[in-house]
Amino acid sequence: MKKYITIIIAGLSFSAVHSQGIADALRFSQDNLNGTARFSAMSGAFGALGGDFSSINVNPAGSAIFSNNQVGFTLSSYNAKNKSEYFGTKNSENNISFDLNQAGAVFVFNNANLKNEWKKITIGVNYENANNFDNSIFVAGTNPKNSIADYFLSYANPTVNQGGIYLGTLKDYYYEELNYQDQQAYLGYYGKIIIPVDPTNLNNDSYVSNVPAGGNYYQDNYIESSGYNGKLAFNAATQYKDKLYFGLNLNSHFTDYKHSTSFYESNTNSTNSQVRSLQFDNDLHTYGSGFSLQLGAIAKVTKELRFGLAYESPTWYWLNDQLLQTLYSTVNPSTTSSTVDSNFIMTSAPYTLQTPGKWTGSLAYIFGKSGLISMDYGLKDYSNTKFTPKNEFQNANQDLSNRLTTAAELRIGAEYRIKQWSLRGGFRNEQSPYKDGKTIGDLTGYSGGFGYNFGATKLDLAYSFSQRSTQQGFFSQGFMDSATVKTNRNNFSMTLLFEL
Repeated sequence: MKKYITIIIAGLSFSAVHSQGIADALRFSQDNLNGTARFSAMSGAFGALGGDFSSINVNPAGSAIFSNNQVGFTLSSYNAKNKSEYFGTKNSENNISFDLNQAGAVFVFNNANLKNEWKKITIGVNYENANNFDNSIFVAGTNPKNSIADYFLSYANPTVNQGGIYLGTLKDYYYEELNYQDQQAYLGYYGKIIIPVDPTNLNNDSYVSNVPAGGNYYQDNYIESSGYNGKLAFNAATQYKDKLYFGLNLNSHFTDYKHSTSFYESNTNSTNSQVRSLQFDNDLHTYGSGFSLQLGAIAKVTKELRFGLAYESPTWYWLNDQLLQTLYSTVNPSTTSSTVDSNFIMTSAPYTLQTPGKWTGSLAYIFGKSGLISMDYGLKDYSNTKFTPKNEFQNANQDLSNRLTTAAELRIGAEYRIKQWSLRGGFRNEQSPYKDGKTIGDLTGYSGGFGYNFGATKLDLAYSFSQRSTQQGFFSQGFMDSATVKTNRNNFSMTLLFEL
């Protein structure tokens, strides 16, 4: 008869340094190509163009290009298809979701004094879902060498910088009284994944794997995420003569992110009291708010040629985490079963994330009323990303500084008009934020769409495609094997605009 040892842990509180790392930082530092359909169809190349709600989020001076009051909203469908490969085994997973992606209004106040060189002031507000987190990935394969036991051992065993956890600590303290690192060792110990070298000595601080040696471990991991990263921009802009436009955004950010992973491992080598199979589930909920500001300017060099320059400050997020961990293990052979259930949710102390700022330079050429071509070039130094309090996140921040780098982004868009119709297309390339260029690869995207002008109402439709490969690691330390995941995103957007 098999023995089933189940540990269900939902903690009361835990240190803010529980698992925050590069993946968590990049999640809130990168944006998808979201916004109005016209913006998406031209791959977001709007820094020198303006006159579009989403252009405000690239260059706040863009609202001063509006000639009249407007309101608009955008509906979008998101499709993410992930193809994974893990030790030669390939799988795919598909996810589709729908969302109100954008809603905004701009009000134009023209200067009645025609002799005044300040021609107008515009006030705007625009909401965008900067990042849709709905996604799912399935990875499976046979690992010839490494087991997840290495993950639990990395927390339990002594290292150069940190001693191992005493056996007496695991036996004498409740799970909720331990810090996150010791809690992982606790899970591994009571799940029989790791065992002490000297089980009779309460001062024992050395552990070994209870998963049989020999490799060929079947492993699969199902990853599912949901939520959003919303941005509400309060905009003011002005026009000087017919040459210069200046703008300012004060941005309020709010995020709600849920991330669930279910990792399974099994083997056919187990004997005596060794682990035959296990399942380790982690459910993370991150929520909070943030603030940033943007400054921008657009210059009309000639009637046809425009230049734009914009700066986006770092975003300061105030975040909270809740974590639920569940571990099931099957030991072979056995005659009894046991369950340990502590029934509480671990909630982190609030912490702060500072994302990197961004500079964007833009160029656009207007072919009268027949069309235009536009280009944006942006730079963002991801190594400036930081968690605080700094004393708690010293290792994580050092890792961010060492492994991340400055990434450039190029966006090119074009539009051609035929009477009431507008045809649009675009291209974009975003460099990897990693120095190695492989953990997250470069992103390449294409887009297209069209619009129809009814007069006081406009309808725009767009399709955008992007592709990026990543090395999808399962855990942050100890067990470092990863799968290659190629993600294709197909997004459709529809925007309705109304002139007031």
